Amino acid sequence: MRLGLEKKVMQNLINKKHNYRLSLLPANTNIEVDSIKGTANIIKIQTLFPPLRGRRSAVRLFSCASTRFRHHDVNRTSALTGKVDRFGGVTVNLAELGLPADISESSFSRLLQDSLLQWKAEGKAAVWLRVPISLSRCAAAASTHGFTFHHAKGDHAVLALWLREGQSRLPGFATHQIGVAGAVVDESNGKVLVVQDRNKTKNAWKFPGGLSDPGENIGATAVREVFEETGVHSEFRSLLSIRQQHNHPGAFGMSDMYIICRLSPLTYDINFCTQECLRCEWLDLAELAKTNDTTPITSRIAKLLLHGLKQGFHNIDLTMEELAAVYSGMFYQLYHRQLPPTLKS
Repeated sequence: MRLGLEKKVMQNLINKKHNYRLSLLPANTNIEVDSIKGTANIIKIQTLFPPLRGRRSAVRLFSCASTRFRHHDVNRTSALTGKVDRFGGVTVNLAELGLPADISESSFSRLLQDSLLQWKAEGKAAVWLRVPISLSRCAAAASTHGFTFHHAKGDHAVLALWLREGQSRLPGFATHQIGVAGAVVDESNGKVLVVQDRNKTKNAWKFPGGLSDPGENIGATAVREVFEETGVHSEFRSLLSIRQQHNHPGAFGMSDMYIICRLSPLTYDINFCTQECLRCEWLDLAELAKTNDTTPITSRIAKLLLHGLKQGFHNIDLTMEELAAVYSGMFYQLYHRQLPPTLKS
């Protein structure tokens, strides 16, 4: 009878978690269970029922103050796993570990503590903890071990902890947003495509543009934004200017980079977006350079473009070349003035 009862109790412990009263035992018996992915820990058992005659071993089974039972399977998690970067940091993505959806703060805290001891022993420099919003309580548990928020995006937050001696040397999160505008120049008549924003306090002429999407190249942003606002198709030619502004009100108090590119038109018919733009025209560059109905940046770039039309755009263009990164093997875009052919090799 003892073996049969023990088997049933343990099977129920595997399938249940967190302070369950088991129906197989008397109503005055409480068993607290803590479970992490296939591991059931009996952390407290209390019973008030009297000893059964001739069954002292059964009483001892349920009168213990603390008993540990583990159900092993191939998916049991004993420590968090992550990817190690070349700087000695460990990135742990909780969404990829298969943790129980209802894991408690205390359970995760113990698991994290064991993992931190292991990483420190291995000499790791830092831990990056990516926490999905569905497991946000794990962020509270991590904070008790010294983790702080690094950044948040959409459906997850990233916490960080410096493990080595001295002040943290971890980099901060991205501090800038990137806005890109396209100056579409018709070289045949010296006109450029401009718009007036509908939602601005001053209806000044400017080049169509907007924020760059994550992973989007500067030239691609300019081409996309020009088409979305004006209906004109174009192609990227060069980078003309970069403006940096800190504490930008439209960037949540962060810094803003505003980049203007030179584009060539592929179509000319205007079909502008009435939700974003009040007006859209092909305007003579000379008129744009001297009018007061524009912004200082637009006026200056109009003068730069006039210089390019007269003296050649090679004198003003920062052209783009795609190169292979040394460390990652990925590709990046480099913008600079054109080199003489003899210096390119």
